[in-house]
Amino acid sequence: MGPTMAAPKNLKIALAGNPNSGKTSIFNSMTGARQQVGNWPGVTVEKKLGFFTHKGYEIEVVDLPGTYSLTAYSVEERVARTYLVDEKPDVVIHVVDAGNVARNLYLTVQLLELGVDLIVDMNMWDEFTTCGSELDCDRLATLFGAPVVPTVGHRGIGIDDLLDAVVKLVEERAEQHRHVPITYGPHVDDVLSELTELLEESPELIGNYPARWIAIKLLEGDIEIRKLLSKDDDNASRILDTAERATRHIGIATKSDPEKVISEGRYGYIEGALKEVLTEEPTDRMELSRRLDSVFTHRYLGYPIFLAFVWILFQLTFRVGAIPMGWIDAFVGWLGGTLAATLPESQISSLVVDGVIGGVGSVIIFLPNIMILFLGIAFLEDSGYMSRAAFLMDRVMHALGLHGKSFIPLLMGFGCSVPAIMATRTLESRRDRTLTTLIVPLMSCSARLPVYLLIGGAFFAERAGTAVFIIYLLGIVAAILIGRLFASTLFRSAPAPFVMELPPYRRPTAKGLLIHTWERSRIYLQKMGGVILAASVVLWFLGAYPQNAGLTESLEQEIAEQQAIGSVAALEKVRELEADAAAIQIESSYIGRAGQFIEPVIEPLGFRWEMGVSLITGFVAKEVVVSTLGVLYHTGAEEGVSGRTLVEALRDPANEITPLAAFAFMVFVLLYTPCIVTIVAIRREAGTGWMWFSIAYQLALAWLVSFGIYQVGTLVGLG
Repeated sequence: MGPTMAAPKNLKIALAGNPNSGKTSIFNSMTGARQQVGNWPGVTVEKKLGFFTHKGYEIEVVDLPGTYSLTAYSVEERVARTYLVDEKPDVVIHVVDAGNVARNLYLTVQLLELGVDLIVDMNMWDEFTTCGSELDCDRLATLFGAPVVPTVGHRGIGIDDLLDAVVKLVEERAEQHRHVPITYGPHVDDVLSELTELLEESPELIGNYPARWIAIKLLEGDIEIRKLLSKDDDNASRILDTAERATRHIGIATKSDPEKVISEGRYGYIEGALKEVLTEEPTDRMELSRRLDSVFTHRYLGYPIFLAFVWILFQLTFRVGAIPMGWIDAFVGWLGGTLAATLPESQISSLVVDGVIGGVGSVIIFLPNIMILFLGIAFLEDSGYMSRAAFLMDRVMHALGLHGKSFIPLLMGFGCSVPAIMATRTLESRRDRTLTTLIVPLMSCSARLPVYLLIGGAFFAERAGTAVFIIYLLGIVAAILIGRLFASTLFRSAPAPFVMELPPYRRPTAKGLLIHTWERSRIYLQKMGGVILAASVVLWFLGAYPQNAGLTESLEQEIAEQQAIGSVAALEKVRELEADAAAIQIESSYIGRAGQFIEPVIEPLGFRWEMGVSLITGFVAKEVVVSTLGVLYHTGAEEGVSGRTLVEALRDPANEITPLAAFAFMVFVLLYTPCIVTIVAIRREAGTGWMWFSIAYQLALAWLVSFGIYQVGTLVGLG
C-alpha cells in the first residue's frame, strides 16, 4: 500500500473593504468561477462565497458587503460585523485602496478594535506607485500588528503573496502579527479601561464580542450594543450606568460628542502611522479621471453622452446578438421538428413539442442578447462610468424631489427588482424606503428584455435597438415623474442630501467582465429549468384541454382527404386546415376562454387575446410572457403550422398585430405589475397596503399609457 494522503485543512477567509476598493477583483482573482451567490440570513443583502485550494488548504472566502465602518447605521455594516463576531473567520483580509489609504485605514482601525486576525491588502498598488508616492509596508505592518501585502487585484498580481500571508498567519509564523490597542487620548483611554474591566467580569453578558470593543461601542452610543446589555441583571445595569457617566465625563472634558472624539482618535492614530511610513508626491492619480469627468459629468453634455452609451449598448445587443440567436433558433426548430417526426402522435408528443420546446425554446434563444447586455453593463461598472451615471441621475432626481441615495436601488432595478427593493433598507427614513420601493418596478428589469427582443425583432427589424432604447428611457422617465408625483402628494417632506463617491476610471479586465457576465446569465439559465419550464407545462395543459373532438372532427376528416390526394395544392390546404384546427382548439380551451373573457379590456389597446393571456401569466415571471406566446402559437415543431418561428407567427397578417399595437404592448410590459416575487418583496418592505396600492397604480398606469399610445397613434395615422 502506498502512503496515505493527508486530508486537506480547512480555512475560512473574510474579505472586508470600502466600496470601490477593488474587493470584488480580489475575490474574483482568488475564486474564478467557483462562486456561490445567495443572501445573508435574515436580510437580502447579497452574499458571495468562493472556494479554492492553496498549499494544502481548502479555503472558503466570504466577500462581505462593502462598508466604510463597523457601526450599526446600515444593514451592510450590521451584516459585516455580525459575521466577523459570530462566524469568527480564521483570517480577515482588509482590501485597501492604496491611493486613498488614509480614508480606507479607518476601517482597518475598527477591525483591529474588534480583535480579528487581520491582513491588510494594499490593492491597486500599480496606480499608487505610478503617482510617485512611497509606502513602507513592513513598517506599517509593525505599527498595525498585521501583515501588509501589495496587490493589483484586477490583474491577479500579488494574489499568491496574499494567500501565502494568510497561510503564514494561520500557522503563527507572521512576524508582525499582534493585536494592537488603539489609543484615543487620555480622556477616553482612562474611562475605557475602567469600562473594559467591568465587562471582563461579566463574560456572560457580552458573548463573543471583545470586552474592549463593547466598551468603545457603549461610549459611541451604539444602539445594537446597548440592546445587548438591556437585561434584567445587576451587572448589566452597573455597566450601563458606568457607560453613561463615562459619556458625560468625555462630553464635559472635551466639549464634544464622545462618538466624534473616538472618531478623531482613530484618524489621529492613522495620521501618526502614515507620517512614519508614507511619502507622498504631488502627482495626482485622479487627474486623468477629473479631465474625463469634465466631459462625462458635464452639466449639459453628460446627459446626451450617457444616453448615447445606452443607445450603443442596445444596438450591440441586437446586431451582434442576432448571429448566435439565429443559431439557437435554428437548433430549437430542428429539435422540435425532429421530436415531432419521431414521437408518435399523442398528448405526450404535444406536451414535449408544443409545451416544453415551444415554451422554453421561445425564451432561451435570447440568451446571447442577454449576455451581451450584461457584458456591456459590466464594462460600464468596472470602468467606473456607472458611478458617473449615478451621479448624473442623482442630480435629476434631487431636482424632482426624490432622495439622491434612492438612485442606487433604482440602478439595481435594471438587473432585478427584488434585490433592488431589498436595497432600500439602506435608506434612513421610512418615507424614502417606501417611496423608492414603489417606483423601483418601473425600472425595466432584465426579465422584461426577452419580451422587448421578441416584439422589437418581430415588428421593428433594423430599428429594434432604438425601440428598446426608447422603452428603457420611458421607464426612467416614468419613475422620475411618478416619484415626483408621490413625493409631492403622498410623501411630503424634503429629501436628505447625498454625497456619491466617484472612483478613478480603470481599464476593465477580460476575466472580471466574463465572471460578472456569467454570474448574471446563470440566473437567466436557472429560470429555464425552473419557473419557465413549469409555466410552459401548465400553459400547455390549459391550452390542450378540454379536448374539442366535436368541433374539429369535420376538419380532421377533410385533412385526411387532402393528404390522400397528395398534390402540392392539397398539402398547402392541409397546412391551412391544421392551422384552423389548432385555432379552434386553443380558443375553446381553458386558456382561450380566459383570453376571450379579458379581450374587451385589452382590445382598446390593440392587443389580441393571446397577448392578454401572456400578460396574465407574466405575473409569474416576465420571461413567461414569451413562453406563453410560444405555446399559444405552437412554434415548437417544423411541420404544418408549427413550421413558423414565433417571430413569423406574430408577424402573420392574419393576427392583425400592428407595429403600433406591438409598441403599446412593450410599454404595457414595462409599466404593469411586476412578477409575484417582487410583489412579495414590496409587501415585506412596505406593508400589505402599499403592496395593493402598487399593484393597482401600475396596472392603471400601464393601461392608460398603452391606451394613449395606441389610440393617439391610430388617430394620427401611425396604426
